[in-house]
Amino acid sequence: MSHDFEAQRRETFDTFAELTKGGQKLPAMSVVEFYLLVDGDDANWAGAEKALRAKGFATERDEGEDTLIVATKTALRIAPDVIWEQERIVSEIGLSYDFYPDGWEFGFDDK
Repeated sequence: MSHDFEAQRRETFDTFAELTKGGQKLPAMSVVEFYLLVDGDDANWAGAEKALRAKGFATERDEGEDTLIVATKTALRIAPDVIWEQERIVSEIGLSYDFYPDGWEFGFDDK
């Protein structure tokens, strides 16, 4: 089954619309963390981390080892198109190593 990138993009843009409609103040700039879930027993952790790092991301495995946390190394301008551009890259790499994209959030280094 192929991944529906258009649905994923819509979800990112809808999330921004909901956050701003709800009155939440978003940071102007922030590190962004993307989450990749293991999609089967054949997930290639080392390959995925190497490929993501080559694209300029930092990676970290969670304690349960079912999620790969992928973070931007620098703060991004917080806008749906900017987030989506990075999310698409992370997702494409993750999918090629048997990980499934599972959302994002602002990192702890908000500016």
